[in-house]
Amino acid sequence: MLPQRIAVVGTGYVGLTTGACLASLGHDVTCADVDEAKVERLRRGRTDVLEPGLADLVADGLAAGRLRFLVDLAEAAGEAEVLFLCLPTPSGRDGAADLTAVESVVHELRRVLRPRAVLVCKSTVPVGTATRLAALVGRDDVAVVSNPEFLREGTAVADFLRPDRIVVGSDVPAAADRVASLYAALDAPVVRTDARSAEMVKYAANCFLAMKLSYVNTLGELCERLGADLAAVTEGMGLDRRIGPGFLRPGPGWGGSCLPKDAAAMVRMAALAGVEFGLLRAAVEANQRHRGRVVAKVRAAVGGSLAGVRVGVLGLTFKAGTSDLRDSPAVEVVRLLCEEGAEVVAHDPVVSPELAGVVVVDDPYLAAKQAEALVVLTEWPQFRAIDWALVVRVMTGRTVVDPRNHLDPESLARAGLVWLGTGRAVRGNTGRPVGEGFRRVGRGVDPGVDLGVG
Repeated sequence: MLPQRIAVVGTGYVGLTTGACLASLGHDVTCADVDEAKVERLRRGRTDVLEPGLADLVADGLAAGRLRFLVDLAEAAGEAEVLFLCLPTPSGRDGAADLTAVESVVHELRRVLRPRAVLVCKSTVPVGTATRLAALVGRDDVAVVSNPEFLREGTAVADFLRPDRIVVGSDVPAAADRVASLYAALDAPVVRTDARSAEMVKYAANCFLAMKLSYVNTLGELCERLGADLAAVTEGMGLDRRIGPGFLRPGPGWGGSCLPKDAAAMVRMAALAGVEFGLLRAAVEANQRHRGRVVAKVRAAVGGSLAGVRVGVLGLTFKAGTSDLRDSPAVEVVRLLCEEGAEVVAHDPVVSPELAGVVVVDDPYLAAKQAEALVVLTEWPQFRAIDWALVVRVMTGRTVVDPRNHLDPESLARAGLVWLGTGRAVRGNTGRPVGEGFRRVGRGVDPGVDLGVG
């Protein structure tokens, strides 16, 4: 199909990635945003998000004349054959997705859309939203299509250009075909369906992943109690083609801009439909508990009370490869530590020193300095290269809590540190597994006494 004139409303992770990638496929793309300062930065090729490859795509699109940025939403919409909505849909107080931004933009632009334009909702929205937007547009010559995004922060460009699948849903098949044709250059299966099913696909996928993560974290707790090794268990599970290895890594809980709000919205949608989605509700509750388990391990490691105890934290973003702190489990764990009176000093490779209530330093050894315990909450690869012998010299305590099992326990043990992971035996400063139960003795731990850290 010939290149299309496309408008993208919203220049966050999804909008900017969508616009830059569609421009790289040869389309003429205009990205619009109401933030004038942000638009001006983008016109100069400056991106605000940490996303590998995105800045280069923006620069290439600007240089080729296939990508431009506007503040005037109406101007962008009036020229477009296809208009993408890439707007935030945050959780409301009841867990439902807030469609205020989406509906406001549609109401503003409905009369300036050109005849036969296609309105594409890429934002994650409740089932039935496409029908709702079509009624709001109120024009027989404008079709609404659901085209959910499946972009992971840190790999968004790769996910867009090498997708597992492209989902396109509409009650107007010709409009769905037009949207599907935009991706013709990509080698990926296309799922064509009705709008409601397309909207459900995004929630169904994200909520399944959330349940899988809660499952593996709870499995880790059980492995600790029974003396099994979570790493071996998940390896054995992941080799089963019906399960696969993805999302079988433990951590301090799942977070970010998508999974928590999508899980909340799915629970809400189910309740409104008269369906008790207990499985998903339990996964959400387990996620909160897992964050508390990390704090409990730190508390036990320092003697049973965090009041006045200095704790070093490595990692604040919700995962490595992004600067996003939204609903970060690391930030929540820090908040819980502070609630119990801990003095938290944190380091993250991409987080600036300004973070409310927390001392953020620009060096991991400063985070470890005089710390009674060190907690690794984000799986940044830089943390694997830390000089643990130096950490031993600057720390007061000797325990490293690693809920993601990110570090090499043997390296820490050789340096004289005690490693506490998830679902695996404690590694003491002798390098021998010493089991989960321990009590703190001076600058190390003593095996054999269960303090109920689970």
